[in-house]
Amino acid sequence: MKKKNHKLTRFDDLLESKYGQAGDPKRLVWDHDFDAFLIGVTLEQARLKRGLTQEQLAQRCGTNKSYISRIENNSSDIRLKTLSKIVETGLGGKLKIQLEI
Repeated sequence: MKKKNHKLTRFDDLLESKYGQAGDPKRLVWDHDFDAFLIGVTLEQARLKRGLTQEQLAQRCGTNKSYISRIENNSSDIRLKTLSKIVETGLGGKLKIQLEI
């Protein structure tokens, strides 16, 4: 049996080939969408770590379950003030933001 020769490609190379280099319009859209996805996944993991349902988290921070679900599933943009309220009031955490230039 012959083994296939698979060349591993760096993720950045794949991104560049499909969406262009960092700063290109198509790549900026991808980067924004990925950041939103990452926020949703991070919030979901934190919520589960705290043992909270979406409903319980929503009640703690004064929103509704469907909004929490939309954020976790990357179906809704989130304002910084709302994100801070969810993290600090709902999850008892601290929001830290990093700026890269």
